[in-house]
Formats: sequence, C-alpha cells, structure tokens
Amino acid sequence: MIRLTSSFAATRAAAAAAALIALSAVLVPHAFAETREVVIAYQDMVVPWRYAQATGEVEKATGYKVTYRKLASGADVVRALASGSVQLGEAGSSPIAAGLSQGVDISLFWILDNINDAEALVARDGSGVTSVAGLKGRKIGVPYVSTSHFHTLVALQNAGINPSDVKIVNLRPADLAAAWDRGDIDATYIWDPVLAKVKKNGRVLITSGEVARATGKATFDGFVVDRKFARENAEFVTRFVKVLAATDASYRDHPSAWNAASPRAAAVAQESGANAQDVPASLALYAFPTLSEQASPVWLGGGAQSGAAKSLAATATFLKAQGTIQNVLPDYSTGVDPQFVQRALR
Repeated sequence: MIRLTSSFAATRAAAAAAALIALSAVLVPHAFAETREVVIAYQDMVVPWRYAQATGEVEKATGYKVTYRKLASGADVVRALASGSVQLGEAGSSPIAAGLSQGVDISLFWILDNINDAEALVARDGSGVTSVAGLKGRKIGVPYVSTSHFHTLVALQNAGINPSDVKIVNLRPADLAAAWDRGDIDATYIWDPVLAKVKKNGRVLITSGEVARATGKATFDGFVVDRKFARENAEFVTRFVKVLAATDASYRDHPSAWNAASPRAAAVAQESGANAQDVPASLALYAFPTLSEQASPVWLGGGAQSGAAKSLAATATFLKAQGTIQNVLPDYSTGVDPQFVQRALR
C-alpha cells in the first residue's frame, strides 16, 4: 500500500476543493433556478386567473415551485406578508390601504379586478329591511378591514345612518354564510361565492359599483408583493403579470368560452369554492382592466395621481375616521409599483 504524506494529501485535498468550487460556479445558478420557490396567498374571489392557478401556468412560465395558500380575508393576507410566510398575495383595496398605513413593506403591482357589482349589501328575507336606511338598529355581518367593510360604512353614511347606530359583526366569509343560515344577522356586505348564496333568500340593497358611482369611493382587489422579494425576483413578478394579463384577456375576449360547462368554469369553481353553475354570472359582475389600462394613470401609473394611489388614500382616510387605523400616509403612490406591468407591455 502506498501511503500519502500529509503535505501531499493536503495538496490533493486543496486541489479537490478548488475543482469543486469551479464546478459549483457552473452548476449553482442552474440549481438555484431549479429550486426557487414562492408562496402565493389567495382568497375565494371568483376571477379568471383561478384557471391559470389550477393549471400550473405560473410554474410553467417562471420555472419556480409555487405553493398556494388560501386565506380567509385580505387582512389575513397582509398579516402573512408582514410575517414573511408568503411573498405575494391577493387583497382588497381596504386591507392594502390599512397594511401600507401600518408600515407593512408591500407594494401593489396588479389590479386583480375592479370590484364593480361583485360585492353587494344584501338584507335577509324576513328581516323587513328594504333599503340601506332601514338598517338602523340592525346587525350586519362583514369581514373586518375588507373592501366590503369599507363600503358598508360608506353606504351607511351616504344614507344618513351613523355606523354606530348599527351593529357590525366581524365574520369571515365561511362563518358569515353559517350565521346567515342561522338567522344571526339581518344583512351582509360580501362577495361571491357567499354573495351568490345569500342572494337566494335575500334582497340586494346596493352594490359596490353603485356606492362608487354615488360617492366616488371605488374599491378593487389587487395583488401585492413583499418589496424585498420583488427586488430580488423582478423577472418572476414580470412573468407572473403576463400570466395574469393573458388569463384576463382570455375571459374578456371570449366570455362564452367560460360557460358553466367549461373546464375554465370548473377550475375557477375548484379554486374559489364556488359552484360552477354560478361562475359565469359571478365573473360578469367584475371588470378586469387590460394590461395597458393597468399601466395607465387610471390604475397604477401616474404616481400620486394614479387611480390606485388616490383610491388607497381615500380608503385610508375613511378607515382612520372610523378608528380602524391610526395613521394616514402623505402619499400612497409609495405603495403602488407600475414597473412590472410596464415591463410586461414591452
């Protein structure tokens, strides 16, 4: 047996280490690309991109391993982003405004939908309530710090009702549906799939589209991202935006292909918890801005004058007046990032 001297062994070990480092320099970027992961939080809104979610389009477009985490409310999504347990998530304009006001390091990069008539204030049959003004002294179930909570307060004030003259109960969508069935609440302001359920034995008093037209205080759902993640994964976010834009365009251009019997409606129902039969009507309640509209001052472009920044500022001001948040930022465009829709347009 030939024994290596300690110096020769050390030389061999150093050479091997050097070779390993050189090999790593070649392989690590590829390995890193193959193991990149992201957690995306979503809710139960009935929107076209659920189809891309169900069919793995984000994974195909980006090469990332994607884990989807369903959360009960936008407030839950913002808390998950603040904790670092998710990197991107869906939330309404109200919880986004609240999160930014509280210093959560997130930015809005995509308008998931203009809520329009997809959220509504509904009074339960048998409650005797036939108008918003008739809710005085009644019990209303809403998810706190949601877009529907915000519009509940706006609708009440616009009808001359002090919100303190009604009892607003904090209920997440699933709990709200159960409370409705038990008769524990007189009314609710909510979105699909629960909205479709309560409409069956309830009366729509007003929709978010009507509230927005009456008061100028529109609401929307958006995608927000942890800013550090966005900086370090800009290409991923850009490709993700392209997937969102393509799915919305598919629905806008060919709504008949999203009929109740289609695989698209089935996928949306699967991911949102809705009934496939309700999906076409639910989708029709929303408006889905085009990529060009997203980049324009109507939504994300234009700095402090962008539609999103102004909506967030108005929402935050209202939430502070109601005691829901403590601070209002001087400029909410610091939480609106149009760069990814702009890149996706190139």
